[in-house]
Amino acid sequence: MRLQELDTSNRFTATVVSSQRITPEASQDEVRELVLDVGAALDLDVGQSVGVLAPGQKEFGQDHHLRLYSVADLPEKTDTGTPRIKICVKRCTYIDDYSGERYDGVASNYLCDRRAGDELTLTGPFGLPFEVPPEQDASLILIATSTGIAPFRAFVRHLYERTDFAGRIWLFYGARSGLDMAYLNEERDDFAQYYDKETFEAFKVLSPRPAWGDDIDWGSTIEERGEEIWKLLSEAKTYVYVAGLEQVRDALDGVFAKVAGNGELWERRRAEMVAGKRWVELLY
Repeated sequence: MRLQELDTSNRFTATVVSSQRITPEASQDEVRELVLDVGAALDLDVGQSVGVLAPGQKEFGQDHHLRLYSVADLPEKTDTGTPRIKICVKRCTYIDDYSGERYDGVASNYLCDRRAGDELTLTGPFGLPFEVPPEQDASLILIATSTGIAPFRAFVRHLYERTDFAGRIWLFYGARSGLDMAYLNEERDDFAQYYDKETFEAFKVLSPRPAWGDDIDWGSTIEERGEEIWKLLSEAKTYVYVAGLEQVRDALDGVFAKVAGNGELWERRRAEMVAGKRWVELLY
């Protein structure tokens, strides 16, 4: 499904309650958490997304610029009974492949510049990509990059606080450096509340040389646990959920092929998991 094909007719206004930077000032990435009061009686579920309709680029004939953002925490209710939600936004810039010029991301910069009291136009909600497994003792391998951590933050909290889930959760979070991680850094570590649980483990996957622009080293972290991971992938109660940047797909395919011993075996296993809805991706 392409963004242009989404039904945006259900529109509503949201008011910014707060905007807080959640990556340290020293980080190259500015990631902000926006708290929004939604001015409509919506039923929002964990894992769903809302569409933000930022002002469009008039020179290109755009009335609005649509981007989707996952609900980054369990939805709350305001005094009037309408939802209060949180979204996680990374301020983005892009380099034109042909001209080499640098451009600001339209929606991300629009949102990062909003302050308390500002109003936004939202649409949706959309999708529910990550479902709670039917087995209470399932094994979950969660893999995230960048703001892909946001839906998992809400998802894990939902599992521990609102279900009887007693399975195992492994969270792999990839970033250039520890400073670039959202919800998993010294200033804001929302996953710390689960560290004392025997069923939860979080692994930081970093670039070996972030200043040189080296890729995130998924290989060393995942292959170190390769034997156990491959055993889990052979079990019918194991689910792998992936969220974040689209290029992570190719990187993970290479790593899991090594874990499996050869690419053909990995392709078969992955196809089986996709068919059984046990391998699910939310990529952008």
